[in-house]
Amino acid sequence: MADLSLLQEDLQEDADGFGVDDYSSESDVIIIPSALDFVSQDEMLTPLGRLDKYAASENVFNRQMVARTLLDTLREVCDDERDCIAVLERISRLADDSEPTVRAELMEQVPHIALFCQENRPSIPYAFSKYLLPIVVRYLADQNNQVRKTSQAALLALLEQELIERFDVETKVCPILIELTAPDSNDDVKTEAVAIMCKMAPMVGKDITERLILPRFCEMCCDCRMFHVRKVCAANFGDICSVVGQQATEEMLLPRFFQLCSDNVWGVRKACAECFMAVSCATCQEIRRTKLSALFINLISDPSRWVRQAAFQSLGPFISTFANPSSSGQYFKEESKSSEDTSVEDKNRIRDQEVPEDVQIRPEDVSSDPSISNSSVKLENMVEDRAETSGKSPGEISVPVDSSLLCTLSSESHQEAASNENDKKPANYKSALRPEGGTSSPDSALLDQELYNSFHFWRTPLPEIDLDVELEQGCGNTLSPERPEETPEVTIPGSSNITMATRKELEEMIENLEPHIDDPDVKAQVDVLSAALRASSLDAREEASDAEKRSDMQDELGVNELPNCKINHTASVPLISDAVENMDSALRYIHNDSDLSTNSSFSPDEERRSKVQDVVPQALLDQYLSMTDPSRAQTVDTEIAKHCAYSLPGVALTLGRQNWHCLRETYETLASDMQWKVRRTLAFSIHELAVILGDQLTAADLVPIFNGFLKDLDEVRIGVLKHLHDFLKLLHIDKRREYLYQQEFLVTDNSRNWRFRAELAEQLILLLELYSPRDVYDYLRPIALNLCADKVSSVRWISYKLVSEMVKKLHMATPPTFGVDLINELVENFGRCPKWSGRQAFVFVCQTVIEDDCLPMDQFALHLMPHLLTLANDRVPNVRVLLAKTLRQTLLEKEYFLTSASCHQEAVEQTIMALQMDRDSDVKYFASIHPASTKISDDAMSTASSTY
Repeated sequence: MADLSLLQEDLQEDADGFGVDDYSSESDVIIIPSALDFVSQDEMLTPLGRLDKYAASENVFNRQMVARTLLDTLREVCDDERDCIAVLERISRLADDSEPTVRAELMEQVPHIALFCQENRPSIPYAFSKYLLPIVVRYLADQNNQVRKTSQAALLALLEQELIERFDVETKVCPILIELTAPDSNDDVKTEAVAIMCKMAPMVGKDITERLILPRFCEMCCDCRMFHVRKVCAANFGDICSVVGQQATEEMLLPRFFQLCSDNVWGVRKACAECFMAVSCATCQEIRRTKLSALFINLISDPSRWVRQAAFQSLGPFISTFANPSSSGQYFKEESKSSEDTSVEDKNRIRDQEVPEDVQIRPEDVSSDPSISNSSVKLENMVEDRAETSGKSPGEISVPVDSSLLCTLSSESHQEAASNENDKKPANYKSALRPEGGTSSPDSALLDQELYNSFHFWRTPLPEIDLDVELEQGCGNTLSPERPEETPEVTIPGSSNITMATRKELEEMIENLEPHIDDPDVKAQVDVLSAALRASSLDAREEASDAEKRSDMQDELGVNELPNCKINHTASVPLISDAVENMDSALRYIHNDSDLSTNSSFSPDEERRSKVQDVVPQALLDQYLSMTDPSRAQTVDTEIAKHCAYSLPGVALTLGRQNWHCLRETYETLASDMQWKVRRTLAFSIHELAVILGDQLTAADLVPIFNGFLKDLDEVRIGVLKHLHDFLKLLHIDKRREYLYQQEFLVTDNSRNWRFRAELAEQLILLLELYSPRDVYDYLRPIALNLCADKVSSVRWISYKLVSEMVKKLHMATPPTFGVDLINELVENFGRCPKWSGRQAFVFVCQTVIEDDCLPMDQFALHLMPHLLTLANDRVPNVRVLLAKTLRQTLLEKEYFLTSASCHQEAVEQTIMALQMDRDSDVKYFASIHPASTKISDDAMSTASSTY
């Protein structure tokens, strides 16, 4: 309050002419009253008296100061409950001030005062609810914009700190917000009230939100008069959905969301696109696939460029919501997940899935390639459908293995199998999986087991064989005179890439865009959709012709007489039979871009089929893959490729490693993008993508791109450098050793980029565990010693830690000769360095070795301490200061030197005594006392100014 009195009196002096009234013509002395005279008057007042005095002042600044010092006044009178209540009553009167700045200042102090009341609740119970909360609620409808904004911020802060009782939220806060959002309310107030309702929903919980906030929120979504209200609702739609849960979202909110997505104001539609992922997370998989996907396609094809831009930015996050939580757990090495590691749920699902007769799945096969299990489910469904139509049991039907099924994760069939588990019993599965008795033999069961196993899938492929020769061999090997009565092969045409439903959606989208055909962006979208529609019609005709060709080919080859010959007619892959182990060729088709056919490469239609999957709607994936199209940068967003790169790991995790072939080309395109920001984004996430893809796909597809990033700009290289250890630990030991010979990180585009070298030192500390002691000594040791002599002190400090860890690893090796050689090199290059900075670096390394226990103390005393003690006679005081710190604060803390009455202890004591008599005052100070600071970082900081 002393400040208040000074401020008031100073203003009075200004009005009176700066206090020169006492000037007398008869005297040459100007008498200026002392400020202490006025201070003494205020000191005679009680805290409440001062508060009343300045609160009643006509000066606005005095009343503002009163509001600002209310908390201090409360602390002064907190021991007296009646005085606390009196202060709170003055707050209520001050809240009626006519000056907006005073009310705004008061509202800024309310959260702090409320926290004080909560801490002192025994002395002033119900103070906040009775005195402060009514002010906050009333200011929400204040005429002044600044006061309203301040009260909204205060309300959210109070809710976040849980200072408002649940009863008060229901009876005082929510009713006023509902009143402010009434149709006859002020437009600005209504918009702000809707925003507050949306922001407070996560804080008040599901119950209050559903009962009190949700009905009015749904009404505001349909506000026909003000698009600002609808825009606020759309922007916060995801938060409301996440609070109320799936049932309320699907029943009450989704219809409103569909209306907002088709709003005539592009800003509302843009807000919907931005929150699409949050809305999708609050719905079930069926609605996400059937309704939200089509709705999102409409937003991507929106006439407004800003809406399309927001939609493409949300496309990757939206696709990630299709991920299956039960199968999203990753294992890196294909053989590392054994049947024992498989969860109980996975075992039950694998056991209960129906599989064709001629396919037997092993647990290790299922864990190695999830696409096999899902492909088998799809094959089984085909078997059942065919069996019902032909009146034959599944054991009498064999289905050709289509290569497209091997690269498809059929989530729909997976869901059907899961739903059938509740209706069918294990006996039914057994009857469906096994033919009638006597139809199979042990020999056939053995051959069936050999069709699918991990050796065929994950080992080096056999040499490719010409199709005709393979056909003759396969037919000759599989014909068995003991089983002439087996049923003929039944072929099933593959499904087209674009179904009738997709073609219908394309036609509807073209019709919706035709009214806006004048817009060049819309015209480009129409052209793309029209081309897709024509391609779908072409696929349908090709499918029919392919089916005819397959039937003709079967008749010519007499496949009906060859029960176990399975020919893939939809792709140019070799024959697959029980006798010829060529299933790995199909996997090569999935995992590699190389041509498997000896005659010709894939046609465009076959290349398009290779990108088909069933995890997410194909239309969404196609739109995502088109984000690398150069035309998108012109018609949508110049940084659309960066958004694609940012969300690619999430999309890859959703699709699974079995569908990586769908994203490989897109990833390679992004990795070679002209914009360094795109490549930088990929560089920062390549280690995460490696975990998703596994060791084999990482070695085949990611390592070449990783090597390219190593030679890129520094802005890109820093991405792979920050996660160098995370990526290299995923590689095979032989592949990992190749990076020892590369020295790209030692060269930077800018020699002043010291942070690059500091990050390299950090990563080298982590990389020590990945390499053998010989590799560490031969390749990493020179880099570490080079970094210890860096020009920047921050790089050197990290390098000292690196060298000490290197000493520890090499000393623990057997035999420890590498460690001894490294210590000798440290002594020679740093301990006896002609430059004082090198000798100081040697002391730093010794200090780190002691602190981190990198060497046993007897070994340290044998190899390093004699050379360390000789520096007590160094001619540079900085070296002696650091030596004194190390000996007094670090070395003598070790038990070895406290209890051992050895010659080493005596030598240390003599050195310290010599330093205590040093001619430099700083050396004597650190050698004589025992300061609290003992860490190397503190030592380094204290000598930073004198290091170079």
